[in-house]
Amino acid sequence: MAAAAAASASTPQGVAERRGIPAAAFVEDVEAYLRQAGLDVNSALAFLQERLQQYKIVEMKLLAQQRDLQAKIPDIEKCLDIVAALQAKKALGEALIADFELSEGIYSRAKIEDTDSVCLWLGANVMLEYSCDEANALLKKNLENAKSSLEVLVADLQFLRDQQTITQVTIARVFNWDVHQRRSKQAVKET
Repeated sequence: MAAAAAASASTPQGVAERRGIPAAAFVEDVEAYLRQAGLDVNSALAFLQERLQQYKIVEMKLLAQQRDLQAKIPDIEKCLDIVAALQAKKALGEALIADFELSEGIYSRAKIEDTDSVCLWLGANVMLEYSCDEANALLKKNLENAKSSLEVLVADLQFLRDQQTITQVTIARVFNWDVHQRRSKQAVKET
């Protein structure tokens, strides 16, 4: 059905999909689109509305992923700063004084002297001990991966919004074509 409809429709820049998100076809000739797809107007409108809803569901998932990444990046940067501060204090031979939270509202002060390793929380109740250099390298790699994932996600969201717009325009074109056809038939009957 969709393959036949693609013959009378054009996709933007010839892209069929982006990371599993199908491209919406812009319908130039509504009558040819309906004939080639073998659909009546109501079926075509239902198909397009369903596709639009699918796009909105994917958009919500991508927006949630974007929020997670945007929260993760500052945390990684903060960890990098802490590892750098530990290394700087070690190089100077000074102790690092840190306040940390034991439980809600209860803090303790610690004096960290000449440490060679740090423990990184990896998630899923997993914490591993790394040397400061290994931790720095891992955090930089994680930061780079998070930023590149965010860039891809932003591009996916833009692609998705374009597909939603194309689908909405196509729905309007099919609906308006149907209204025009009904009015034409009504005018013919009245004459």
